[in-house]
Amino acid sequence: MLMILLILVVAIIAYVIFIYNRMIAQIETINNNQKQIDIQLDRRFKVFESLINVVKKYMDYEQTTLKDVVALRSKAEVAHASGDEKTRIDAENKISQIAGGINLVFEQYPDLKANQNAMQLQEEIVSTENKLAFSKQSLNDSIEIYNANKKSFPANLVVGAFHSQLDKDFPYWQLDKDKVAEQESYTVKL
Repeated sequence: MLMILLILVVAIIAYVIFIYNRMIAQIETINNNQKQIDIQLDRRFKVFESLINVVKKYMDYEQTTLKDVVALRSKAEVAHASGDEKTRIDAENKISQIAGGINLVFEQYPDLKANQNAMQLQEEIVSTENKLAFSKQSLNDSIEIYNANKKSFPANLVVGAFHSQLDKDFPYWQLDKDKVAEQESYTVKL
């Protein structure tokens, strides 16, 4: 009888250790996904700087764009350093809007469209925005998995026991409600 009780206690302890380690692995996955977003955001900023340097001889628009991107990037970095993820997400989403407007600028300047360096940098921005979207999706997916596991039984008991290490509140990367409403009400007019 004592042996069965001992085996049962060891099995419970092993299971708690398994759940604890799984939750820690999920937290680290989320942290890694946040770092992947940081890498893509940094890459995007550097590509923007390069593109703006190439297009300076073609238009005045780049002065405003560069100032806006630098200001938003600075705002995002300060927010990230202070742990204000909502402000950071808002600033980075505004930079994505600027990136979407780059194609319209290219259409207005035929000489710029013909410039090989500018075209390559434009493709880099599109590629970076795509990578950034995938990174954001991966982050949100990992947060969803973590939150589901955190709330499920018996993991919720382990999270409760190790609250300070395991109970994290990660914000999803998403558009603000006004932007979602704007995009939902958008219609194509031909």
